Amino acid sequence: MHKFIGLKSLLFATTVLLLSGCYVLNRYIYTDKELDEHFKNKSLKPVYKNTRFLNHQLHYAVMSKNDSLPLLLLIHGAPGAWYGYMNLMEDSLLLSHFKIISVDRLGYGKSDYGKGVLSVQVQALAIKQVMEEENHTHKQVYLLGRSYGAPIAAWLAINYPQEIKKLLMVSPVIDPEKEKFFWFSNMGRWPLVQWFLPKLLNVATDEKFSHADQMRLMLPKWKRLYTPTDVLVGENDQIADTANYSFAKKNISNSSATFILVKNSGHLVTRENPKIIEDLLLDKK
Repeated sequence: MHKFIGLKSLLFATTVLLLSGCYVLNRYIYTDKELDEHFKNKSLKPVYKNTRFLNHQLHYAVMSKNDSLPLLLLIHGAPGAWYGYMNLMEDSLLLSHFKIISVDRLGYGKSDYGKGVLSVQVQALAIKQVMEEENHTHKQVYLLGRSYGAPIAAWLAINYPQEIKKLLMVSPVIDPEKEKFFWFSNMGRWPLVQWFLPKLLNVATDEKFSHADQMRLMLPKWKRLYTPTDVLVGENDQIADTANYSFAKKNISNSSATFILVKNSGHLVTRENPKIIEDLLLDKK
């Protein structure tokens, strides 16, 4: 009996650590009811859509005042959901310049929830499907990827340069030698712990332990990044190793690139310093 109680206590403690430590983004989980309440009295509300890529369903939200505006596509990290960018999607100045779309990446939200896809290429091609369906004017697209979403956005810019106007990588996790693990990270792979945790955390854990290999596959691709690129890293980032900043400066050498260490900011630059994101997207730097 005492062993059972001890095991339950360990599982609970592990869960608290995972939810409050490495997976800090999980503080921003909303239910459908909470989202409906948030937008209830707002004049502009998100339009929810789904598309399919291969055997996957991809869910995304569209905020737009004018369908003829250039497309700004937002890609979240691990874990995450489309509404992690809600502050940018409601930015009136951005909405006057862009049709804004934020996706639930495969494995998260309503995009095959709990069924993670570890391939950066497959994640990117699923999002490419959204670009094809939503970019009605065929203007070049603006891409913003945060954390694990950054290399997905970069993959698209590298492989479809003619379709991408600008790439923003925020708090990118792109250096295969600097994947950041915590003392409790391996616990997230224990079957009993995975049974106890929400599926989105298990998907994020699987991504984390495969991410370095995925980034090694991308190593020779960075020299083919020609799209104008901005790289932003919070100087107080405790989630991603700030060495990713140096990696970006070293490997992104063939595009017109800006590298910014954001003062007084951690991993969530898009929430903590939205003005700098706005300025970069509108070329006010």
